[in-house]
Amino acid sequence: MLNFVDTTPQVPTVTQVIPNAGNKVGGVATLGNEVFVIRWNSQQIDVYNDNTFTRKRHIKVQGLGPKPCGLAACGTNKCLYASDTENDIVHRVQLSGKNTVLQWSTARQPTGITVNSANNVVVVTVGERKLQEFTTGGILLQNIQLQPDIEQPRGVIEVCNGFYVVSYEGLMHRVCLLDVGFVDLAGGRGTVLRRYGTKTGSGLTKLNGPAGLAVDKHGNILVADKDNNRLLVLDSSLTRAHKIAVSGRLKGPFSVWYDPSRARLYIGELGGGRVFVIDHLEDFTAEKV
Repeated sequence: MLNFVDTTPQVPTVTQVIPNAGNKVGGVATLGNEVFVIRWNSQQIDVYNDNTFTRKRHIKVQGLGPKPCGLAACGTNKCLYASDTENDIVHRVQLSGKNTVLQWSTARQPTGITVNSANNVVVVTVGERKLQEFTTGGILLQNIQLQPDIEQPRGVIEVCNGFYVVSYEGLMHRVCLLDVGFVDLAGGRGTVLRRYGTKTGSGLTKLNGPAGLAVDKHGNILVADKDNNRLLVLDSSLTRAHKIAVSGRLKGPFSVWYDPSRARLYIGELGGGRVFVIDHLEDFTAEKV
């Protein structure tokens, strides 16, 4: 008897929505078979099963400020990192034993946070417009002053070694590609290679409150375009864009987390307080989920 394998491509779709638990979602991340969600006005990280999406437990983060604006996970070091915008701190939560929390200071008002290919922690800060890289123990490795037009950085993601994409607000609402390894004649770092966006707007060439970022295997950049209530995808050259229409209207998408091993995207809302889970998303070329 022959067994036939169904090779029909699976269509990206919203498979689950973690409901509003009463507060805005400041960040979402995954590690192993668990989903981690950090919310405003709650000194804890909620932990969900990644299959049933039921809440299993919570991790207390003593001293966490009321408006955390980023969450990242590191499989190598088995820990979470939360950016504490109010207290100018990164909280490192060890995901083993007693969930020990380590804290260290950053430049003023850290927002976006990510783990790079060296397993170091990278944050961008609003108060001093800096990109900072730390070891997992909180030792500062790089302290890069961002260019003046990057007024209010919100999100950061590494696209390849030494190159980062940063989203920002201000006079311009943009996404830019940075080369942090390049040193200019004045000794500065963080040269902007390309930009996308102009003044705030809702067309394909404009953004309104760009925040969380994710990158797929082709280098496409997914942007949580918060105040346009949409997901926008930019190609790797930051020259073309398309929208991903999400069933169940998004309300202030703020944080995104992409797990390429499972082809799964998580979207945390600042406005609606929900977390959308999208499966079968092999890359960001889809236009509807």
